[in-house]
Amino acid sequence: MLRLVSRAYRVTASNLQSATYRPIQTTTPSVLRPIPTAAPVSPPPVSKPTAVVRPIARTMTMATEVQPLYTSDKLGSDDKGEGTADNPFKTPLQAMRHWAKEPFPTIYVDSKEEGGEKFSVISQAQLKKLTKVYNREISKSKGKAEKDAEEAAKRAANLEDSKSITISEDPSLPTAKQAKISSLGELRDERVKVFGWVHRLRRQGKNLIFLVLRDGTGFLQCVLTDTQCKTYDALLLATESSVAIFGTLTAVPEGKEAPGGHELKADYWELVGGSPAGGVDNLLNTESNPDVMYHNRHMWIRGENMSKVLKVRHATIKAFRDHYYDKDYVEVTPPTLVQCQVEGGSTLFKLNYFGDEAYLTQSSQLYLETCIPAVGNVYCIAQSYRAESSHTRRHLSEFTHIEGELPFITFDDLLDTLEDLIVDTATRIMNSKHGDLVRELNPNFKVPQKPFKRMDYRDALEYCRENGIRKEDGTTFEFGDDIPEAPERKMTDMIGVPILLCRFPKAMKSFYMQPDKADPIVTESVDCLLPNVGEIIGGSMRIYDEQELAAGFKREGISPENYYWYVDQRKYGTCPHGGYGLGLERYLMWLLNSNNIRENCLYPRTAERCKP
Repeated sequence: MLRLVSRAYRVTASNLQSATYRPIQTTTPSVLRPIPTAAPVSPPPVSKPTAVVRPIARTMTMATEVQPLYTSDKLGSDDKGEGTADNPFKTPLQAMRHWAKEPFPTIYVDSKEEGGEKFSVISQAQLKKLTKVYNREISKSKGKAEKDAEEAAKRAANLEDSKSITISEDPSLPTAKQAKISSLGELRDERVKVFGWVHRLRRQGKNLIFLVLRDGTGFLQCVLTDTQCKTYDALLLATESSVAIFGTLTAVPEGKEAPGGHELKADYWELVGGSPAGGVDNLLNTESNPDVMYHNRHMWIRGENMSKVLKVRHATIKAFRDHYYDKDYVEVTPPTLVQCQVEGGSTLFKLNYFGDEAYLTQSSQLYLETCIPAVGNVYCIAQSYRAESSHTRRHLSEFTHIEGELPFITFDDLLDTLEDLIVDTATRIMNSKHGDLVRELNPNFKVPQKPFKRMDYRDALEYCRENGIRKEDGTTFEFGDDIPEAPERKMTDMIGVPILLCRFPKAMKSFYMQPDKADPIVTESVDCLLPNVGEIIGGSMRIYDEQELAAGFKREGISPENYYWYVDQRKYGTCPHGGYGLGLERYLMWLLNSNNIRENCLYPRTAERCKP
């Protein structure tokens, strides 16, 4: 028996008009199967013929509904939009870019009918015009991609060829003298060897490279020529690479300029450490926002201005140490892990010290007081910490604290000491080899003259009232009010000279400050205020009577248990004494006319940042 062969269609009304169909023929068996004879068999019933029908143009599937795209010149955003009615793009062109292929779905724009629908379908004329613009973009992008691919292939071939090019030092040349850039002035017309980092780089054709080398002591212009420019390392050379350059140091031609007035014409060079293409610009540049710059502080400090600041900071610390050395002070190194407060418990960084509560020090003052019976005038330069959530331009959570204590002095002696400290250190800095850096960074800086203006706290309140300097709420300052940074700086800038602001109310100050005998509700305390910054020094005479100190502990609610060693100074040969603390970073703000204190330290620590 043979199977039937048939032709058939399965066509529905829904697809009859949307597709062209062709029948599919069933397979015809090539061998006829014999019927078994063991028993009679009835022929099987003939089934209805079937056929599989497929569209020629496309396979029939359930169509996916395409969502329209919305744009709004008034409310949309090409950067953050999603093309929805709630979050539209700004321009139809961006909607096309988003869809990235033709045909585009329906695009809606702002409706021009007032009081009607919010969106309307884009006009055919506008759609046609923008489609042309879109296609030009695609064509241009494709052309650029092809050109970039061609250039990349060419560069890859050049790099491969450069691997066969090598350079070596000529043994017949004189031995190069290794030197720092700052000392090259004595080695002109001699062969030298200089290590450093590529600070700037400029290629001129295939056979000439100009670069400025930086080694921390200065900058040097170097010239590479011919084969030196064609090696594999030369083709990949980028800023911030570290190199060694050999060559003869010569004066630049008349009319030309270069750092130091000379340049190094290389006869050989070596790559010490490479750098990615683009160098430090990969991480930050002058347009970077502050967060990016502070996040990449480790690269920021390589810049010219920041390196100058670090050098001035170094010169400033040296000036303070030289000042103290010449005045017969002794430097000590107090601990920074402590179990007592100095400036109030609310600004303490607490930590677990092997099961005991301890803190990062707010000040080394109390420890310095213990040293004066042993060494006399004493000072330290150490880190201090304040856990206050301040976000002003002059606050840090960690800062360099320069502190001093002096025995057997009066309050007037203390004020004279502060004047001398500021004037003498500034003079030393300006007379040092780094004085020119200060003049570059702050051309208008002048060393202040003694004596400074001396003003009592009460007088400052009166000055503020007379000159319209008020609190944030618009009210006038009254006795007992703290004068915040902005009003304090406004007053300082209006007066225009350094100020020794004296005799603050006892209730505003720390437990250890000596009350003024003539006016016991104020203390023998002082803040040194400098233009553009405000307070850079806080100081006072210290309570030296044991009973008065106990009253100070009680007033501030401090248990004297952890201060036994401090109290002992009043038991064993007490004496009138005073001291101060100066913030190095604020001093530098004044010296360099910086806008923000963070510019004057290596890695600033603030309420928002503790890295890198």
